Formats: sequence, structure tokens, C-alpha cells
Amino acid sequence: MDEALIKQITAEVLKNLNATGSTGTPAAPRSSGRAGTVTAAHYPLGEKIPDQLASASGKRLPEYSLDKVISGELTAEDFRISPDVLKMQADVADSVGRTPFGDNLRRAAELTAVPDDELLAVYNALRPYRSTKAELLAIADKLERDYHCVVSAGFIREAAGVYEARGRLRAD
Repeated sequence: MDEALIKQITAEVLKNLNATGSTGTPAAPRSSGRAGTVTAAHYPLGEKIPDQLASASGKRLPEYSLDKVISGELTAEDFRISPDVLKMQADVADSVGRTPFGDNLRRAAELTAVPDDELLAVYNALRPYRSTKAELLAIADKLERDYHCVVSAGFIREAAGVYEARGRLRAD
């Protein structure tokens, strides 16, 4: 797919999102309350505010080039998304009335603090019949205590209750 077509499709989607919410009713924009909140007017962020975008390693978007990748100056770590960029994307979603999507992006931002191996272990533990209620609650406590993942910890606690009600917990 060529770049011009991708830009055209993106522009049409944003135009429609600005006009309506996901249900076809007028959008109800919401702000995260953070200073410097970005909106759909800043989208695509990489084109409109590239100097404000930094990876998890701290590299700013204008510092990226194919030559730097080939030379090894940029590594895989330099391509990990930062929580700040995810929060900016959440603000864009909120600005067009896509609050649930914005909330998902904020949860993703929260989870960037969790090491990959632990995140995979959490994912596996949440599969039906893989964990006891006590194990799920312990995972939630650890995420909240060690990584400040308050929202994600709440979801895991909620999942533990739902799994218990639906008989989806591993037997002790």
C-alpha cells in the first residue's frame, strides 16, 4: 500500500471521528487534564509534533534514520514506545470522543514499566484455568506495588472475581 493512500485513509477516518463518536452520535470529547494535551489537530503526531515524541530510551523522532539503524547506532531498545507517547495518543483519542480507546492506551502506557517476561507471565496467568484466585490477586498486588500499574491491577482483581463466578479458576 502506498504512502499517499495511507495518508488519505487516515485523513478520512479522522474526519469521520471528528464528526461522530464510535456509535455514530456526536462525539463527547474528554481531556486527560494533563498540561499540553494533544488533540486530533496534532495527528499524525510524527508529522505534526515530531520533536515532542521520544522513545522509551529517550531518543527523539528526528534522530531516527535508516543509516543509524544500519550502523547500529539505533538498537531495538530505541524503538520501544514510551508511556508519554502512548498518553499523547490517548489524548488524541479522547479529543475525538474515543474514550474507551484512550483508556486502553493509558493502560498500555502503565504496562510499559513491566518487564516483557513478567508481562507474558501475567498474560498466561489470565488464561482460563491457569491460575487460582489467590495467584491472580498476588499478581495484581505485585503490579500495583512494584510497577504502579493501578488500573491494570484493578482489572486483574476484577478478572479474578469474574473467573471465580464463572468457574474459570484453576482448582487449588
